[in-house]
Amino acid sequence: MSSPDPQVRAARNPTGSAARGPVVAVTGAATGIGALLVERLTASAAIGRVLAIDEKRGDNPEATWHTLDVRDPALAEKLRGADVVVHLAVDLDLETEPAARTAYNVRGTQTVLTSAAAAGVHRAVLCTSAMVYGALPDNPLPLAEDAELKATAEATGVGDLLEIERLARRAPRAHPGLNVTVLRPAVLVGGTDTALTRYFESPRLLVVAGSRPAWQFCHVEDLVSALEYAVLEKAEGELAVGCDGWLEQEEVEELSGIRRMELPSAVALGAAARLHRIGLTPSPAGDLAYTMNPWVVSGSRLHDAGWRPAWSNEEVLAELLEEVAGRRTVAGRRLGRKDATAAGAAGATVALLGTAALVRRARKARRRL
Repeated sequence: MSSPDPQVRAARNPTGSAARGPVVAVTGAATGIGALLVERLTASAAIGRVLAIDEKRGDNPEATWHTLDVRDPALAEKLRGADVVVHLAVDLDLETEPAARTAYNVRGTQTVLTSAAAAGVHRAVLCTSAMVYGALPDNPLPLAEDAELKATAEATGVGDLLEIERLARRAPRAHPGLNVTVLRPAVLVGGTDTALTRYFESPRLLVVAGSRPAWQFCHVEDLVSALEYAVLEKAEGELAVGCDGWLEQEEVEELSGIRRMELPSAVALGAAARLHRIGLTPSPAGDLAYTMNPWVVSGSRLHDAGWRPAWSNEEVLAELLEEVAGRRTVAGRRLGRKDATAAGAAGATVALLGTAALVRRARKARRRL
């Protein structure tokens, strides 16, 4: 979607920026969800101006760009004049070293909230994940937004997200006058790479015996529209975002055409833990819980505000399968082209043998050292 001509926007809003709406700052604005949100906001007649903040300049010419790290105290000066800041400069890359990822995410969020308060910004919008509710066997379907956050720090990035949630809760007390809204999307799809999207790159869908998976997705376009709702103060507080309803594991297998590989819990969790411990896979064993147990959210607060997802779970799953076509992953680790061809041909057997081969290779390497 291209941004409208500046003269067209001026014609829509002849009385100037103040009449058009709030000035919105977006961190992480050059790529991913941040870039999509900047594009949506600059095209909106309800938005006055967009301040785009990132370590590199993005492509949108209608935004006012500021290039700096969100951990830089100079951020406060760049936020002056903004009414709302949307903080999307969060690193959840599977390949990032965990300690560095946590340092960036936590320090970045602290700096954004402190700088927003110092600059007189009245609202901060943060984005975490519905993963913070935890994936537990006794979770109700669906979870209410005010359900207790029962997640632990055992899955990729979830410890960082829980700390961001903690910072969000204490921000209004630490910074009176600063209101904070937090969005918690379900499994995010649309140019994303996570342990949960890689689950669908496997030659077989791993199912832990006795588990009760329930799949709910959130397309990035729906997340961006929900973020705009938060920016315009149409909804506030803790907001869960996702497609309506959910898919059972059997429905996912039927729609995807990928057959299951069922393993006992001790085998699946033990293998995942060992492979991650020796550095062969990016995903810790804690990621498996989110493919075993339900963590579906209701999204009632956004629904009550008039927001509805444009995508269904079936449509998002179809897009995800199209995105990952040709990729092959075993235990969260991407295989090379030659291995991927073999895995696609031989399915679960090759997946298990491939995992064993990775372990043997690591042992040989250690012996050589």
